[in-house]
Amino acid sequence: MYTTVAEAADYDTGLRNYMISIYNNMLFGLLVTGLTAFYISTNAVLMAFMWKTAFAWVVIFFPLVLSLAFVFLIDKLSPATARIFFYTYAVAMGASLSLFFMIFKIGSIFQTFFITSALFGTMSLYGYTTKKDLTSLGSFLMMGVIGVMIAGVVNIFFQSAMMSFIISCVAVLVFTLLVAFDTQNIKDTYAVTSGDEREKLGILGALSLYMNFINIFIHLLQLIGERKE
Repeated sequence: MYTTVAEAADYDTGLRNYMISIYNNMLFGLLVTGLTAFYISTNAVLMAFMWKTAFAWVVIFFPLVLSLAFVFLIDKLSPATARIFFYTYAVAMGASLSLFFMIFKIGSIFQTFFITSALFGTMSLYGYTTKKDLTSLGSFLMMGVIGVMIAGVVNIFFQSAMMSFIISCVAVLVFTLLVAFDTQNIKDTYAVTSGDEREKLGILGALSLYMNFINIFIHLLQLIGERKE
């Protein structure tokens, strides 16, 4: 692939900088989400409007609509617009997560965040460094994501504690594996893209990693989080 050691070194440096930019975008997105969730949770008027009216359905489903729109429109967006899409999604997700500040103790939220960070970091490092091709996991993991989503919607009506526990356990496993899969996929796209396309796919990659992190966090919190009295 490379004709000289210098070319290989340049490629490795470019890839490292590319991955760092993706992680930075993801981390900034998480910061935006956390600050948004905390701010809304401390505003009684906003909380009442968002969670005690029909607007709650907008808060719940708007992040999903944004993420789908982002994926379908990515080819038509400029890198700057793609970044705006991503951070708008982060704000919308923060609004959705504000409810957790009402349900769980703040110490438990921070504890779960750190556990999620350690789990995410370990799996992302594995995805980046492993020589094993993780492509075969793709179909299995997508089936798992779809299954978790369908089961979650069904459980809205059944309100089964056991079903909720099983969904969260499966979700943590699926999204943890997705961290490694997506990290390797992002790494591989660097070699076959350039310019604006690479930058846009980098933002899409940051969104994928961000969503994996958020899903691990949410389901871990439901499993181990300490609820308020």
